[in-house]
Amino acid sequence: MSLVNGKRQADWFADEASAEADGPYAGIVFNRPIDQIFSYRVPARLEAVVCPGQRVRVPLGRGNKPAVGYCVRIDAEAPSGMDPSRVKEVIDVLDDPPLINRAMLELTRWMAGYYACSWGQALDAVVPAGVKNQAGTRVGTFLTVPDEIRKSLETLQLPPKQAEALAVLCRSDEPLTIADLCRLAKCATGPITALRQRGYVQTVRRRHSKDAFDAASVASDLDSDAKPIPTLTDEQTAVMAAMTPALEGDEFATFLIHGVTGSGKTEVYLSAIERVMARGREAIVLVPEISLTPQTIRRFRRRFGKIAVLHSHLSDAERHRHWRSIAAGEVQVIVGARSAVFAPARRLGLIVIDEEHESTFKQETTPRYHARDVAVKRAQLERIPILLGSATPALETWRNAELGRYLRLPMMARVGARPMPKVELIDLSHERLALGGLSEPLRQAMIAALKDDGQVMLLLNRRGFHTFVICPNPRCNQVLKCDACDVALTYHKGRRLLICHTCDAERPRPPACPSCQAPNLHYGGIGTERLEREVETAFPDYVSRRMDSDTMRMPGSHEQVLSAFRSGEIRILLGTQMIAKGLDFPNVTLVGVVNADTALHMPDFRAAERTFQLVAQVAGRTGRGDRPGRVLVQTFAPDHYAIDCASRHDYEGFVACELPERQRFGMPPFGRLVRLIGRGPDEAMVRTFMNELLEALKAAAPPGVTMHGPAPTPIAKIRNLYRYHLRLRSESPRPLQALLQAVAPKISPPGEVELAIDVDPVNLL
Repeated sequence: MSLVNGKRQADWFADEASAEADGPYAGIVFNRPIDQIFSYRVPARLEAVVCPGQRVRVPLGRGNKPAVGYCVRIDAEAPSGMDPSRVKEVIDVLDDPPLINRAMLELTRWMAGYYACSWGQALDAVVPAGVKNQAGTRVGTFLTVPDEIRKSLETLQLPPKQAEALAVLCRSDEPLTIADLCRLAKCATGPITALRQRGYVQTVRRRHSKDAFDAASVASDLDSDAKPIPTLTDEQTAVMAAMTPALEGDEFATFLIHGVTGSGKTEVYLSAIERVMARGREAIVLVPEISLTPQTIRRFRRRFGKIAVLHSHLSDAERHRHWRSIAAGEVQVIVGARSAVFAPARRLGLIVIDEEHESTFKQETTPRYHARDVAVKRAQLERIPILLGSATPALETWRNAELGRYLRLPMMARVGARPMPKVELIDLSHERLALGGLSEPLRQAMIAALKDDGQVMLLLNRRGFHTFVICPNPRCNQVLKCDACDVALTYHKGRRLLICHTCDAERPRPPACPSCQAPNLHYGGIGTERLEREVETAFPDYVSRRMDSDTMRMPGSHEQVLSAFRSGEIRILLGTQMIAKGLDFPNVTLVGVVNADTALHMPDFRAAERTFQLVAQVAGRTGRGDRPGRVLVQTFAPDHYAIDCASRHDYEGFVACELPERQRFGMPPFGRLVRLIGRGPDEAMVRTFMNELLEALKAAAPPGVTMHGPAPTPIAKIRNLYRYHLRLRSESPRPLQALLQAVAPKISPPGEVELAIDVDPVNLL
């Protein structure tokens, strides 16, 4: 009888006494938009093997084509009303041990209900592709020693070569092939063949890792100048005291660590992790950006040594290796991006989410989960504390703290009593931008900072050289757009191409307007590529680098640039929002926001919140050392409350302005949203389907649900698919869930039309 998470297989049976009747039966779900559990008979040869959390191969459909599904339960009898003689059998088991434990089964069941997807889709999102494909492993023939031979090893009378080979095999912690044993025992194959013939050694076919988790490689990443653990500040000590009961007991609690930039939130995370590690428990730390991961990894390895890393830049084999190490309990600290919330920690004691307000924690494909909210649910299910940290919390998180669901722990002073940087607003409506992006006050401030041996960071959240191309003919004025998307093309001068930043389509720049053939097209707007050229021209004596998704494509490129900036080799770092968050460089004395308005006027109710967060976060990158910092923000809207409050580091002032507007229109956090997006190659068919969907929703809608649309999305076409959306709103999630559960199974989009259901949407474009 096999063991599952420490329990006997029989413990999974609903009725062990009746198991002899005609069972057992496995409940199987599939990675398909069908939220149904299918029953399959477990054949006698697999009864001791099959258990919940495994992937199995089963016949599916009328053609009995083999398909892979997830076993979610074991029943002693066939479901009521089902003829046992017609139940199909499980063909094979793919995982041993199971990939999913009981807690994760419960979490994914909740995800399926909350995010309006199938249980199989939720389960498939939990397990990385490299783990499912067993990347980095191989199937081979290995040698084993029967237990009875191991026990009588000292009494065996064998020739010296055979005795040595058998002793080496028994001592080995890793499976050995014949070639491996010959090399280690320094013998030919003859002695091994003799051992096999006598039954002292047997061969087995099994899957084995090509490369074990190498602790030495981890150690090599540690900083040679390891720093002493700092003494906690009074605020940090108070925060730790408030969290201690939850950290040292089996208690669910959600803490919002609301700390200004530079207040030492990371040290609180580290101290909290030490507390749970001392109890033999594990911790998961989520960070929003891949650019933050190297810095975070370095700091956590310096403190804890061996950690596991999970993020999208890993190869499948690396991800599988880290996953196995976590599942085996070989590491206690897991650091990663969004999907690391599903790490298979068996004794989880703490979850930390740094920069919890970040939109990158939201998954934009099915299942469209938000890692922050999934993490809170996982912490609740496993009865552990969770820490949400941010200088600019999401308004949903802030509201939860106001209502008492989360405990807010403020940290309003910087470490070392350093002052917050002075922020100055530059009204671009009164400035003449001589070269393109830098106003004269910003240029003069850069000159002063660089002459004083300081470093400069410049934020511009737009890629490319020119952000649009327009026909100069006043009768035409056509903006060149992507053929497949309703999006203006961006000119990348280095590649001499017009590129769509939505579908990545590329085309050469035309010599004239495609519509009216007017020559001399006008190139306008400024992106990071153009800003880089401007900086290089204005400051040729200082090394500058650009960080955006165009320059950070190679593995390790983030760490390479950030290391050079940390060492002072790079004096000017410019880039998109990836430089705005979490980075800590004590010698940065000036931060410039080249255009604070890039997101302010987007057709999204969160536009002001995102603008405030971005400006406040990038402002926090300066003044973190012994030298004071300065921030210059260029804007056409200096009086807008989002920018004004960010310039004063006034988060609560921003909340006081923004929350009444949200409440007035019933927007989150005062209401819940579901966005239904229909898309397809035929616009009329998409529009008709969405109108029919609206009528079906109206007929089934419970009281309190309001609907808006359908209407074309702000970006009406992407990858040749026309897009319409319909928004559902209510004060709480339950009416929306009930409506989706009633209507979604009956929805059958016509032809090539697809429907996406986004619960708690973050992106409304």
